Amino acid sequence: MYDMAILWEWLAFAVRWTHVITAIAWIGSSFYFIALDLGLNRNVPGPADGEEWQVHGGGFYHIQKYLVAPDAMPAHLTWFKWESYATWLSGFALLMVVYWAGANLYLIDPARADLAVWQAIALSAASLAVGWLIYDGLCKSALGERPTVLMLLLFVVLVVMSWGYNQVFTGRAALLHLGAFTATIMTANVFLIIMPNQRIVVADLKAGRKPDPKYGKIAKLRSTHNNYLTLPVIFLMLSNHYPLAFGTQYAWIIAALVFLLGVTIRHYFNSMHARRGKPTWTWAATVIIFIVMAWLSTFPGHDTYEESEARALTAAEQRFASAEGFTEAAQIVQGRCSMCHAREPVWDGIRWAPKGVFLETDADIARHAGQIYVQSAISHAMPPANVTEISDADRAALARWFRAAS
Repeated sequence: MYDMAILWEWLAFAVRWTHVITAIAWIGSSFYFIALDLGLNRNVPGPADGEEWQVHGGGFYHIQKYLVAPDAMPAHLTWFKWESYATWLSGFALLMVVYWAGANLYLIDPARADLAVWQAIALSAASLAVGWLIYDGLCKSALGERPTVLMLLLFVVLVVMSWGYNQVFTGRAALLHLGAFTATIMTANVFLIIMPNQRIVVADLKAGRKPDPKYGKIAKLRSTHNNYLTLPVIFLMLSNHYPLAFGTQYAWIIAALVFLLGVTIRHYFNSMHARRGKPTWTWAATVIIFIVMAWLSTFPGHDTYEESEARALTAAEQRFASAEGFTEAAQIVQGRCSMCHAREPVWDGIRWAPKGVFLETDADIARHAGQIYVQSAISHAMPPANVTEISDADRAALARWFRAAS
């Protein structure tokens, strides 16, 4: 069974790598087309809505955009959709591998909401679907004609969801789920709105009908929303590596402020691409918001020593706590790891436990048995540069303990 821990770690690695690759492809094409659309020269004769000349890779590109559609269906038409679908599917797979399969460790926080595993997973999945329904309903209402008001209401929805996630899940899972919630909206925009509208336009062209411009208008609104939501999603997806972002009682406010950062940063680049100047005030606003986020991160989190000790171990965790060699393993971990992985770290320069992992108590060690095995027994990833000088004999003892329980 211990080999499964290694295989599962590599599975998570493979899925995460796939997710990153597809996300790069999606974000790259999304940012490119927004910049292209904003930078078009629209003072050109002819049926095109605008054109642009670009140079890249030793060649020149002449690009034209038609506001609704050309007069006839092109022989070769490239669709940009699989980047979005693959990003969401790989991200959802990663959510299942890390947070659903490891729900007791990464998803459920009994101090916030004492959920059964199935309840936590159901809440996780349902929240993603509900988010899309709320957002889509707002877009299809009269607010669709008032994009600024619509964006403000969307921000309110995101703040409420940020608060709600932090009431039921661990801090790490709360921020990750807010990112997944937002990414679901973005991919659903592509799958359920943008692509179907483009297919209607293509069908009209093939049938010799003049396409209705409303479909392009709707698709552009959703594409603009995706453009402003992209950077916050990236931040939230990376947040699980930085306990300062999720290890505070105000993590939900930090997450909300991230969306304002996305607006200020994208506004600068969108304005620049549209040749409307460079609004440098956005960088001042970005820095101020970031400083506020850093300040909020200094407040203590929910997880206290007493709360952690009061949590009941699962059957699997109890097996590790009672396995042969646990006493020796616990002494090794507490002597070599707990100075950093503590609720109040004593290692110089570390204020928060790396990745929010605590290894102070027997219960902590039993809960993180799999990570200890992978990080310190099989590999030498921890401690970093072996700063606490854990010996090969100690690593072997950790491996024996894990395998005895497995």
